[in-house]
Amino acid sequence: MGFDAPVEILGLLMFGSLGCLLMLGVPMAFALGSLACIFLFVFGTPQMLNMLPARVFPFMTDYQLSAIPLFIFMAAILEKAGIIEELFDVVYKWLGGLKGGLASATVVVCTILAAMVGVVGATEVTMGMIALPAMLRRGYNAELACGALLAGGTLGILIPPSVMAIVYSVVAQQSLGELLAGAVLPGFLLSGLYIGYVTLRSYINPSLGPALPPEERVSFREKLRLLRKTLAPIILIMVALGVIFFGVATPVEAAGIGTFGALIVCAMHRRLTWTTVREASLATLKATAMVMWIFFGATLFVGFFILKGGQTYVANQILGTGLGPYGIVLLMMVILFVLGMFIDWVGILLLTVPIFLPILKAVSFTGLAGLAGVKPADVPLWYGVIFMVNMQMAFLSPPFGYSLFYLKSVAPPQVTMATIIRGAVPFLGLQAIGVTLCIVFPGIVLWLPRLFYGTS
Repeated sequence: MGFDAPVEILGLLMFGSLGCLLMLGVPMAFALGSLACIFLFVFGTPQMLNMLPARVFPFMTDYQLSAIPLFIFMAAILEKAGIIEELFDVVYKWLGGLKGGLASATVVVCTILAAMVGVVGATEVTMGMIALPAMLRRGYNAELACGALLAGGTLGILIPPSVMAIVYSVVAQQSLGELLAGAVLPGFLLSGLYIGYVTLRSYINPSLGPALPPEERVSFREKLRLLRKTLAPIILIMVALGVIFFGVATPVEAAGIGTFGALIVCAMHRRLTWTTVREASLATLKATAMVMWIFFGATLFVGFFILKGGQTYVANQILGTGLGPYGIVLLMMVILFVLGMFIDWVGILLLTVPIFLPILKAVSFTGLAGLAGVKPADVPLWYGVIFMVNMQMAFLSPPFGYSLFYLKSVAPPQVTMATIIRGAVPFLGLQAIGVTLCIVFPGIVLWLPRLFYGTS
């Protein structure tokens, strides 16, 4: 029989140990898994050891998780096909004549890529190599250019197909189709906020984002001709998402269709070679293995904490603050933001959703200032989307925001990490506005799922 300890002491030991290991550079998956096993043996009971296979095996056999490697492979193939370069060239020539047009073009291309690949890293790195040098050559303010690129790249975790949505749907037992539909409008809302901010700042101070000189602009007829290059990716997006939203195929089947479509697009660009497929397969293997190992470690870590009464303790602490339902959501958003400064989104999702979601289900959201509320049945869907919007901030928030390092790895030498961080700060504010709007106006999240699935 293991040692006994009050749940608050146990929680302090568990999460304090996790923080120490992460600061020492131990990978998230191994830190969570090893600590879970240690605490199971030291503070658990023989019966609790059954949790090891009982919690891991369902993830190994969950059908919905099959969509993760398929969407990641789709992203890797499209990256190799040169689609990103062509898209940026088209949008660049359409919007380059506007003040801030290249930064807006970057956000537009990132939005389209988000709807094709659902992976942040590929978008940030590739756009960092293509768009950032182009903007700097045109005299764009480095901070504005970096911020637009960083924020646009994070849309990949929100706009369908989203790997984060797949993971959340499994953990929260939420319909993946509804979650993907619910993320569409918030994704376009944030994209619009980014473009609006860039445009407004560039028109107030044209030196931040100068327009292309007239001699470098193309005619309207040439712009129309260039649109032909966007047909293949747009058709791919419409097919992959359309079969989900209209109930023709499940999300996993849609991922398979999208992957097959990506192979066709790659072949159309004459870049479908064994080398391309091999590199894409290796990238998929590495990314999927990382996600699944964090899954295994986190489910054991959180499962043990819940078995020892941690969920009840946290719920009592949050409800004991005396905050109303929306105050509780605000507190959770602050906690998620702070965690996002140090931990990646997979770990945050697996650590917090099993604890936070039951708390939210226990309170009533009747609306703010007479606005529409959220029905109890819709809370998991609503929270899932605002969680994903919040997690975009984790990619931009120092000191460990992943997107900051993705961009720095490909940025020109004159673009320092301090410049990148300063560029990200205004867009963090825009993301906070996006989270707030989705909380105050839940219809932004719930309207499309109601339209496609008839949810209450």
